[in-house]
Amino acid sequence: MELSLFFVVVILTILSNFRVIEKEFLMIKKTIVGFFVLITLFFTVSCAHNHPIDVVSYVDLKRYTGTWYEIASYPTSFQRGCIGTKATYSLRDDGDIDVMNQCYKKGFDREITSARGKAWVVDKATNAKLKVRFLWPFWGSYWIIDLGKDYDYAVVGHPSRKYLWVLSRTPQMDDVLYYEILGRVTQKGYDTSKLVKTRQK
Repeated sequence: MELSLFFVVVILTILSNFRVIEKEFLMIKKTIVGFFVLITLFFTVSCAHNHPIDVVSYVDLKRYTGTWYEIASYPTSFQRGCIGTKATYSLRDDGDIDVMNQCYKKGFDREITSARGKAWVVDKATNAKLKVRFLWPFWGSYWIIDLGKDYDYAVVGHPSRKYLWVLSRTPQMDDVLYYEILGRVTQKGYDTSKLVKTRQK
């Protein structure tokens, strides 16, 4: 009787250990799977970041002109404190574009601040790569990397990926569209977690 009880205890102990081992194995398995998922995401983002940025295939400059409202952007020193930010583009007779950027500093009850500049196309095949100058002789790259088929939204980037703007024809953008845009921008190697939404009226 005592011997049988002994064997029962031994068997129960072994089974209990198997259960512990099985749980530990599952935990290790989940950890390994999670690790490989993170590694895959890391290399995907790294490869995208190292890959040259693709611009849109073609931009009709006449359709692109007009007013664009800033929905979100990477924070920059030259836009610090800006809300209600918008840009107005006008096509000139010589083919270049007049630029007027406007924003309120820290409050909609404050006076609007304006900056005038000029943009010109550097890639005639697409019209998607431009340069913008507000103060001679300084200029910056302005690359259109995403554009709505109805020209209702646009995403402007920089070859270094240091700058990013999400623009819309209206002061507000539908959340579904916004996150769709973020998905495409991520594939281009941008860190969308650095985007800051712009306050609009």
